[in-house]
Amino acid sequence: MSTTVPSDYNDLLLNLYRLSHELPIDQFQDGALALLKPALPFDSAMWGSATLTASGIDIHTIHLHNQPVEMLQAYEELKHLDTAAMDVSSQPTSTLAFHADSWFKDPSQEPLRDYGRRFGQCHFFISGAVTSETRFTRWLTLFRANPRAYCTEAERLRLALLMPHFHQALDLSRRVHLQQLGGQGRDAHIGSAIADRRGVLHHMDSVFKQAMLAEWDSWRGQVLPSAVMAAANSALPRVIGRTVVVTLRVEHHLLFIKTRPRCAADGLTPHEFAVAHLMAKGYTHKQIAGLRQRSPSTVRNQIRSLYDKLKVNNVAELIDELRQAE
Repeated sequence: MSTTVPSDYNDLLLNLYRLSHELPIDQFQDGALALLKPALPFDSAMWGSATLTASGIDIHTIHLHNQPVEMLQAYEELKHLDTAAMDVSSQPTSTLAFHADSWFKDPSQEPLRDYGRRFGQCHFFISGAVTSETRFTRWLTLFRANPRAYCTEAERLRLALLMPHFHQALDLSRRVHLQQLGGQGRDAHIGSAIADRRGVLHHMDSVFKQAMLAEWDSWRGQVLPSAVMAAANSALPRVIGRTVVVTLRVEHHLLFIKTRPRCAADGLTPHEFAVAHLMAKGYTHKQIAGLRQRSPSTVRNQIRSLYDKLKVNNVAELIDELRQAE
């Protein structure tokens, strides 16, 4: 099949990539699906990523369009009956179009047929791409509720042609959001990445990759190191390693990650950090003593210790050290 997009789709793709830069991340997928609907009519959809297992798909991320959350809860009990998911996973890329009652016709699949009628899933389009080594997949499923709205071969080919662009535009939308979180491009030593809550990396730049390898020499690059995942699962905002500091931000069921080299200020205790920030704001040692409920002589000693620890000689140099720890 040709991979050249017909001229009729040019406006669709131009608008798709424009939306990836203009729409907030939480609105992009619905906006993209709204663009697709005139070219390929459907009533509802789900767009996500998962690992394919012997018992069915293990979902990592999911976006539901005109479907209730209850649909996913009900699917968990029936996913072992879903032969369409198995068929899509049998090759690196695949796009199916079928009538649900005809595809799921085995008597054992009757609960799946009932489920489809309950949630308006009479006709299906499924387009997926699978990484053979990890069985990680990204897919889009479109549903038609009208029993007479059969999927055509021309429509199946249309979705197969467009789907790589939709995945790429979703990646771009997430990267734009990552840039908006700050740090990106500000310093050549700042790395960035996006992962799902299972730790599977969806994007990483070369600076991030090198920082991970320097800190964890056994790291293989497909999922986040266990220390980073432990911090994410414990809702900790950062990991301080031997050579790198990893900051984590959870938004929209994804991890947005930044890395930077470890600096001297990362070795400060919380108390020392608080005193240093007060100094950076221009407070005198007597004012800090009052705020921290310490004697002026104690604070003077703490400041001297801070200067030694950070290897600085004045407040201006201290501020520079603190900025490296932002």
